[in-house]
Amino acid sequence: MTRETPQVTGGTGAAAGTGPAKAFAYAPAPESRAIVDIAPSYGLFVDGEFRDASDGKVFKTVSPASEEVLSEVAQASAEDVDTAVRAARAAHAEWAALPGAERAKYLFRIARIVQERARELAVLETLDNGKPIRETRDADLPLIAAHFFYYAGWADKLPHAGFGPDPRPLGVAAQVIPWNFPLLMLAWKIAPALATGNTVVLKPAETTPLSALFFADICRQAGLPRGVVNIVTGAGPTGAALVAHPDVDKVAFTGSTAVGKEIARTVAGTRKRLTLELGGKGANIVFDDAPIDQAVEGIVNGIYFNGGQVCCAGSRLLVQESVQDELLDALKRRLATLRIGDPLDKNTDVGAINSAEQLARITELTRAGEAEGAERWSPACELPSTGYWFAPTVFTNVTQAHRIAREEIFGPVLSVLTFRTPDEAVAKANNTPYGLSAGVWTEKGSRILKMAQQLRAGVIWSNTFNKFDPTSPFGGYQESGFGREGGRHGLEAYLDV
Repeated sequence: MTRETPQVTGGTGAAAGTGPAKAFAYAPAPESRAIVDIAPSYGLFVDGEFRDASDGKVFKTVSPASEEVLSEVAQASAEDVDTAVRAARAAHAEWAALPGAERAKYLFRIARIVQERARELAVLETLDNGKPIRETRDADLPLIAAHFFYYAGWADKLPHAGFGPDPRPLGVAAQVIPWNFPLLMLAWKIAPALATGNTVVLKPAETTPLSALFFADICRQAGLPRGVVNIVTGAGPTGAALVAHPDVDKVAFTGSTAVGKEIARTVAGTRKRLTLELGGKGANIVFDDAPIDQAVEGIVNGIYFNGGQVCCAGSRLLVQESVQDELLDALKRRLATLRIGDPLDKNTDVGAINSAEQLARITELTRAGEAEGAERWSPACELPSTGYWFAPTVFTNVTQAHRIAREEIFGPVLSVLTFRTPDEAVAKANNTPYGLSAGVWTEKGSRILKMAQQLRAGVIWSNTFNKFDPTSPFGGYQESGFGREGGRHGLEAYLDV
């Protein structure tokens, strides 16, 4: 794979110059950066106002697509974390005492402001994260608003949620979120916490802090009382200080399994409640009676959406032997039409990898796949010369012993395995320490239901993949964590029941 001058080839990120691709060339359609005003520096958001870090330390956040420095951000120390937790504790009694209908008003305001500023937030998220604007605009932002609307509706109905007649908030919630869906993961955590009467101290990922800081401004715009939401930015030590703080009542974490295990060790033996949403190695299972074209679209959405940087990505394709060749031919044709390049271009399908560190991990694991004998294929494509990029990749001749079939790659890399019988498909799908997601493709409803009973995964999609709704719980088993976010189930993690 070579790095060349930035280019999105005509109608495709690959196969440039071929007949159909050349006939359907796409003109560039860039979204304007002028819609978002990024300040040269940002402080911590504590007790309703922005402030510098106590020791004056800062770090830079860069755009993965161009390596351009976007802004300078305060790096919270343990002292800053303590200040934020104390602010959340001071605000808790008054916030929890509000009638649910009053808390709901604030959540409704936040949801409406998110909708009003959706274009601005989508551009910001694309710049800071590297994902295509089509994804932030059409997937992330609508879901973010929907989560705040949904939990606003629950705020005055908690006694009827099935958790007892008088459920109480836990207190101060410490929330640590990842870089792959920065603003969406914020919504998943803050919305139910506020609806149930908790106050929040949130730490965004160090590579994607900007949307959380913009959300702080939304909280002020909505008139949210001081101290109810506090945002501390920084790297691993900041998150560790927040998780370990003795006055935190609830810890919610989304991220890697390794860090999740460390957090579990930190809170073990304390009174803190904990939910973890960790890694995955989802299986996308295609039977011989599945509609091939529909399945191909689901496979592409399952592993190349957000560049494969999705915890529930369908990174393992299990295809029935009798249709393997037909499916792979169709899949390769489809991948040859993907457009790779500028994430702000509305035509782009696959954007940048979030960081140099993540790109190095993807590269290392794909090299291991080749070294272990798997056959690697990518569509011919030109990658930009600056930024962090990786071409969509498919591995065939993969066995269950290969690292690429066992370890979470967190990139646009698909491992293809085959099966002959449903029992073999279940055995291979469950042969993983993870248990977050799976997909089943077949025309037989009875087969889907039987597979769903046998697969050890928290979320199982039927003839689709990567579909989310605020009313539906999400979470995993085994090394994919525990607890659920979304739906009525997402309330329980923030209630003393």
